[in-house]
Amino acid sequence: MALRLSRRALLLGAALFLARLPMAHADDDLVAAATRGDVATIRRLIAAGAPVDARDASGRTALLAATHADQVEAARVLIEAGADVNAKDDIEDSPFLYAAAEGRVEILKLTLAHGADLASTNRYGGVALIPACHHGYPEAVRILLATAIDVDHVNKLGWTALLETVILSDGGPTHVDILKQLVAAGADLDLADRDGVTPLAHARKQGYAEMVAILEKAGAR
Repeated sequence: MALRLSRRALLLGAALFLARLPMAHADDDLVAAATRGDVATIRRLIAAGAPVDARDASGRTALLAATHADQVEAARVLIEAGADVNAKDDIEDSPFLYAAAEGRVEILKLTLAHGADLASTNRYGGVALIPACHHGYPEAVRILLATAIDVDHVNKLGWTALLETVILSDGGPTHVDILKQLVAAGADLDLADRDGVTPLAHARKQGYAEMVAILEKAGAR
């Protein structure tokens, strides 16, 4: 009998201890729910008091996780609940920056409508426009160019969005589209890299004839 009571006491103590721990099961975790796009669980956890900007081991918020997975409705629910669109993870990605860099255009629009910091930079020191151009997302570029973002921002590599569009592309239709957008937006065509090489000189060196023609027609040197 004494042994039975002791075992019961141990089980009760363990249950009380576990009850005090934060919820760790994936089904009850806000970041995991956001990754799955599980809107019902997101709403339930927030209603139960889960911090909307709680982070995982990599420093990602639920909103950043939803952005990674392109879970638009999950992102919308989190933003409406007050999630920070500028909260950065351990590698300096934020929902806004990642959405731009990876062409998550619907989430990008949501972040811009809810306080996206246009001056915020990624780990390379670039504003959101630069990786959108580099990675080849014309619609994301179009959206960003409709804002007050700095089209001539220079990152830690000494490159602008225009330079990355030329240097880090294959000169194909996608980046030609982006180049046209940057020219139309008034990007500085002659802003050179740290070695003094202009976008036009890079385009000529890489044999990108269509880019060369666009830049020359626009008056680049």
